[in-house]
Amino acid sequence: MIPVKNIYYMLSYAFKILNEGCYKCVSTESFENASDLFAAILIKGVSSLLSRGLSRSYIGVQDSILSVKGKINLSATIKENSLIKREVVCEYDEFSSNEYQNKILKSTMILLLKADVSLERKKKLRKLLCFFREIDEIDVYKINWDLKFNRNNLHYRMLLGICQLVVKGLLQTQSDGCMKLRDYLDEQRMSRLYEKFVLEFYRREYPGLKVSASEIQWALDDDFDDRLPTMKTDIMLQLDESVLIIDTKWYSFVTQSKFDSHTWHSANMYQIFTYVKNKETELQGRPHKVSGMLLYAKTDEQIQPNHDYMMSGNKISVKSLDLNVDFAQIKASLDDIAREFMRG
Repeated sequence: MIPVKNIYYMLSYAFKILNEGCYKCVSTESFENASDLFAAILIKGVSSLLSRGLSRSYIGVQDSILSVKGKINLSATIKENSLIKREVVCEYDEFSSNEYQNKILKSTMILLLKADVSLERKKKLRKLLCFFREIDEIDVYKINWDLKFNRNNLHYRMLLGICQLVVKGLLQTQSDGCMKLRDYLDEQRMSRLYEKFVLEFYRREYPGLKVSASEIQWALDDDFDDRLPTMKTDIMLQLDESVLIIDTKWYSFVTQSKFDSHTWHSANMYQIFTYVKNKETELQGRPHKVSGMLLYAKTDEQIQPNHDYMMSGNKISVKSLDLNVDFAQIKASLDDIAREFMRG
């Protein structure tokens, strides 16, 4: 189980804004669990939003009113017998904060009130919800997370990302209606956070390296690439002519077993080898050195990867990163990978 504090540090790399302004003090607080951490982040973020004002926009409204406003909906007026009350049903635009993103924030805070969150933080959430009276609550399990951001609402990106982690990670119990967090989050979402954390760690800590999540082109004998999958790397480190391709892996088990024999996941080995050899071909004709690494999140298994292989002239490593230690040790392990790469 990853310490909650380490989850915060991972989030602080994945969401850079957590290192700024009002969020800095969150790192000094103590948390009993991940939902308590998420509540603390939302409290800080929503408080900041309220100080600058919730985003507002023109929203289409249909209502039965006494005087004409906007466009009269005649069929709805007749259907609802509004004329009897001397009203008409009108359709008009209203400048309102009842936007989808504010609905998500409100509904997530309400969800956290049912979760395993400290009483002090629940009290703060209730105070914040007083400012959301005019905003509708929505079914959190039907939220469309395909949200679009622009310069006017970019400050919502991290908060809505936290909301998504909360909603996807909380499950309702069968007894008292309280909410419980899964073992933090499911494998898929934890895998994405792990990948994002490692990528942003190297971007922030090693500005001298070119750090990206780049695509690799297939080494084709002709231009026919119909139906070939995209080779998108998790992390690519580049320094002069040297390239290190890192593929992060989050599994319950880092090995596969057959007939009492344990080996690394074959699909992962094929994948990193394919990335490396195609990148090698892409750089041919100029000085280069390409290597690859599978970086597993450490599990409780007895066998943990710490191996280097030479395959057709390229170094391919299989390593593990222990996330269940003090964050300074996690940072030191990632630093070791970068230093070894820079030494060549």
